[in-house]
Amino acid sequence: MDIARVSKSGYYKWFKTSDEPNKDHDDCLIIKKIFDRGKSKWGFRTIHMKLRSDEKVIMNHKKIIRIMNKYGLITKIKRKNPYKSMAKKTKEHRTFENKLDRKFKQETPYRFFCTDITYLFFNRKLAYLSVVKDIASGEIVSWELSKHIDMQLVLKTMEKMKNNNGSNSLDKVLIHSDQGFHYTNPNYINMIKDLGMVQSMSRKGNCIDNAPVESFFGHLKDEIDCRKCRIFEELREVIAGYIDYYNNQRYQWNLKKMTPVQYRNHLLAQK
Repeated sequence: MDIARVSKSGYYKWFKTSDEPNKDHDDCLIIKKIFDRGKSKWGFRTIHMKLRSDEKVIMNHKKIIRIMNKYGLITKIKRKNPYKSMAKKTKEHRTFENKLDRKFKQETPYRFFCTDITYLFFNRKLAYLSVVKDIASGEIVSWELSKHIDMQLVLKTMEKMKNNNGSNSLDKVLIHSDQGFHYTNPNYINMIKDLGMVQSMSRKGNCIDNAPVESFFGHLKDEIDCRKCRIFEELREVIAGYIDYYNNQRYQWNLKKMTPVQYRNHLLAQK
């Protein structure tokens, strides 16, 4: 069966009728030729078209289905993206207007935030980093690192933001994100609503609308080598160290040559 490259069920169906004249033999060979060319991913519709265009053979699609079933030529089905499937199954997932509208030059800390998720490679594994950045000061005010890209990743990030915000109210504070599954999820939407925050989203497929947080991810990946981390806990320490450095020691030309924390205090002193 391995040599003939046919399924077990197909072989035994052939064996039971091996003494009978096999009227489908020649047609099966040409169908299997195309089926193999498509690496078992082409269904009867594609095979029907390929027979006509490549082999100049006209064959009824019902006959193709029958022969494929008879000889066990089973098409490999592409697995659906679970996040896309979940999003389509519920009408509760919804998007929001782009209220930030690329107004990245803000002068009041704690009023405009952006958030996103990026992936990090370490020791041939993946981890996911979620952050919230203050658009005015450039400070990373909350972050969460996880081995899993699930809803808890963003919910924990927002929970930390609430706890880290001290006496600053989140009422009517804007939080901007892309249209990713996490940010259109009812659990996230309800959490933002409960915090009294205003939700804003980038236009679909437009990463520039969320440029401040994308810029941070770019600097992080340029300045540290996560691949050297052997275990997840080591990666967490590296990320924590970099974010502390970014907030308190990394001077930025666009922040009047100050660090994000220094610039935040500078802006608050002017109020």
